[in-house]
Amino acid sequence: MAAPAPPSADRIADVRSSPVRELLALVSRPGVISFAGGLPSPDLFDHEGLRAAFDEAITAEPRRVLQYSPTEGDPRLRRIIAERRARQGLSGDESGIIVTTGSQQGLSLVATVLLDPGDTVLVEEPGYLAALQCFRLAGARVVAVPTDDDGILPDALAEAVRRERPKLLYLVPTFQNPTGRTLTDKRRDAVAAVAADEGLWIVEDDPYSDLRYSGDPIVPIAARDGVRDRALLLGSFSKIMAPGLRLGWLHAPEPVRRQFAIAKQAADLHTSTIDQAAAAAYLASTDLDAHLSRLRAAYRPRRDAMLAGLPDALPEGSTWNEPDGGMFVWARLPGGTDTAPLLRTALDHDVAYVPGAPFFAQTPDPATMRLSFATPSPEEIGEGLRRLGRALRSS
Repeated sequence: MAAPAPPSADRIADVRSSPVRELLALVSRPGVISFAGGLPSPDLFDHEGLRAAFDEAITAEPRRVLQYSPTEGDPRLRRIIAERRARQGLSGDESGIIVTTGSQQGLSLVATVLLDPGDTVLVEEPGYLAALQCFRLAGARVVAVPTDDDGILPDALAEAVRRERPKLLYLVPTFQNPTGRTLTDKRRDAVAAVAADEGLWIVEDDPYSDLRYSGDPIVPIAARDGVRDRALLLGSFSKIMAPGLRLGWLHAPEPVRRQFAIAKQAADLHTSTIDQAAAAAYLASTDLDAHLSRLRAAYRPRRDAMLAGLPDALPEGSTWNEPDGGMFVWARLPGGTDTAPLLRTALDHDVAYVPGAPFFAQTPDPATMRLSFATPSPEEIGEGLRRLGRALRSS
């Protein structure tokens, strides 16, 4: 007879499993066209370039890249990251960069360093599901701030800060997951002003800004006057290189850098030495701007195919946004529709999406859905939307 499992920690009891991760297992069967996972298209991975980079890294310095390495990360990779962030108005000093095992680890480090059980975190409503999991696992109290089509509402944020006295604000201001929305330049200034006035820390997650298909780039909140010393910026190589590398980074102001390094040591000592070295070799030898242009040229028609097919796929009265970049379209069906039970019908028609309700921290809207256009081809998107239309009409 198997021994009983040890009792789990109280902090895990109220943390739900990600329905997105669970859904990926259901949509992996052949023939399903999936709009569910926010996965980069594997057709766009530069596998030859990455293989050459790994060969170079292990050939040039095998004794170093197969050894333990500094907690903060490969100096060469940190320098490259810092130089690219300087284009966004941040410091070009690599001492502010900590390489993480995916940007998700950056979120975990934020929770470890800045949050005690019972602390309040403000988030967008709806917001990034894995961040909600991370903050709840830390025992934080998660409070949603209202949004509209342009993102978080500054007046509502100011009121929430005064009412809740939060420890920090977390947001994804550019091509947000799940909605694809982008916080305007004017609103970023307003959010920065609230943070400066109220002494609020900002955690800005930025995995998608390189995938812009229309409009002009917008300076991160973390680079704005008044908040540079109280803003953390998270980034990732998953969307522009390969998620299997599990490489991300955290840009931290000087007062908290040591605490993040200590938390990182306790978590995993350091991110994979060879993966960092290969990424540095790849970025040093590759015209990254040209690579990003190729990605945008591939993703833009996929976004356009989804926007073109939605009017026929979704019932009359539905609404959706038209994102300038990223991987997602956010849609809302009319009336009292609940997209969760409709998903089973959609799967019977070999098409999948993610119901929107789990992305809400407080008041779910069951009529919403997230549709990712990143992985299928434009032709597959067209067929997938026709299947979705048939599924919705048959329900």
